[in-house]
Amino acid sequence: MGRIVVLPSTVSDQIAAGEVVERPASIVKELVENALDAGASAITVELEEGGRELIRVSDDGIGMDADDVPLAVQRHATSKIRLVTDLIGVPTFGFRGEALASIASVSRFELESAPQGDGTVSGMRLTARGGKVEGVSEVARTHGTTVTVRKLFANVPARRKFLRSARSETRAAVEALTLLALMRLDVSFTLQSDGRKVLDAPRTALVADRITALYGAKLANQLVPVELQDAHLTVRGFVQRPAEARPAGRKAILFVNGRPFKDPFLVRAAEAGYRGTLPVGMRPSVLLTIELPGDRVDVNVHPAKLEVRFRDRFAVERAIEEAVRGALGVPAASAGASPWIGSQETRGAHWDREPWGQPSAQGLGDTPDLFSGAAGAAAGQPETQQILQVFATFLVFETPEGLTIVDQHSAHERVIYEATMAELTTGTAAGQRLLLPITLDLEPAELDVVDRSREWLSGIGYEVEPFGGSTVAIHAVPNPHPRFDATRCFEELVADLAKDRFGAVANRMERFAATYGCRAAVKAGQALDQAERQRLVQQLFACELPPHDVHGRPSIVQLPRHELERRFGRA
Repeated sequence: MGRIVVLPSTVSDQIAAGEVVERPASIVKELVENALDAGASAITVELEEGGRELIRVSDDGIGMDADDVPLAVQRHATSKIRLVTDLIGVPTFGFRGEALASIASVSRFELESAPQGDGTVSGMRLTARGGKVEGVSEVARTHGTTVTVRKLFANVPARRKFLRSARSETRAAVEALTLLALMRLDVSFTLQSDGRKVLDAPRTALVADRITALYGAKLANQLVPVELQDAHLTVRGFVQRPAEARPAGRKAILFVNGRPFKDPFLVRAAEAGYRGTLPVGMRPSVLLTIELPGDRVDVNVHPAKLEVRFRDRFAVERAIEEAVRGALGVPAASAGASPWIGSQETRGAHWDREPWGQPSAQGLGDTPDLFSGAAGAAAGQPETQQILQVFATFLVFETPEGLTIVDQHSAHERVIYEATMAELTTGTAAGQRLLLPITLDLEPAELDVVDRSREWLSGIGYEVEPFGGSTVAIHAVPNPHPRFDATRCFEELVADLAKDRFGAVANRMERFAATYGCRAAVKAGQALDQAERQRLVQQLFACELPPHDVHGRPSIVQLPRHELERRFGRA
């Protein structure tokens, strides 16, 4: 007798279920995606014991007729594809035809559905247990579909005991539904757990309303819009202001052509766009959607459709980094600015169909209008704007939409950082030889790293030679500045190099530029005359990322005019 046999359906179905049904949240995701593909405008999810005892998903979509209901629970039965070519750029969430069959094989399963538009109030009910259909009968109901899943993994106790606590499973289900709700503003979503409503996202035309319903007003007001388009790729969405980033608890959400997926490398690309604005360890929230032709992305590479494959991954990573960096350099990224997402409407129903980030009529305007004197002077216009200095720390001036307040230290720090990075990356960083060398005693590990990094240190302006024993002599330092402590900066750099805190050469340059900028920048409490104030603001608005210093703190705070009017009872 041969050793190879064809597996019985009871075994093969459970193997397929293992790929599709990981936990209750997997079932919620699959069933809600089916409801969206069916054109639902309202979707309700009910859970008991985190989905262990009950998962019910109801929708008001097009439903199924009497012939389709029995076919729906058969493996590889689907209404969404017909030919192999249909797998290229699949426009629907589901396309494998395995979800219902897999779910039914590991639960007590019930499906009710009635078609839309036939004038009847009757539909069909199908019941199954362990993948075997027990009965099909007529039922009175309105159009749409309701799927009920009871006793998940009851026939697979080894998998059932691996389910987590009811609270953890409920949280995972909420996260799965949240991702789908974020993209579809035209659909209302509700989730109840043990009779308690834990998610309620009504239909809306405002992106801000949906983000607020899903994540709260606090996060919604910390976001700035992202938009970048090229010949084959569009990146849209929102990113968190650098000043609001935290070490933990961030949201990293990605969509491609309306489909949620996970990709840590693209999240890193988004974080790279924050380069020079965040201290080490801070993690900003990013909500980004990528649009590109279907033949440039393969969504059929993961059983649960959580991963995708791009034809040109480098182009996608580069576009995301560029999009995020561009979003952080606009006035809306400054602290205190009116949230753009709260004052604009999306004309379409889908996040992947309409651009986010179009400024409203009450928007902040372009950078030159923010400061007609300083920014205008850069374009050859007369300097007419007067800048006040308060507390010898902040620069205050009027803008068309309110007041702009600049932290003079943070602003100067940003100016020096970007100028230093430009010199380092182009190889034009200048050093100045000293009349008398600086001698320093170093630890053995620091001596070793100075010897290995001598060429790099020379590139940033330090010329260092051994002086005997544990001592080195510094013959040249970076282009000196009245407030720059070259000795202290060198000691910090060498200590960080010895402890391998930098990593790549680019990171070393950024760390040095940040340290140099912090040490050389004008300090709080230092009086500036009008010409110095004008020059500093001009230089700040000429930077790539003027709203933020290198530590993630805001360098610009905007107080909108309507907020002033509200405070004084004029609005």
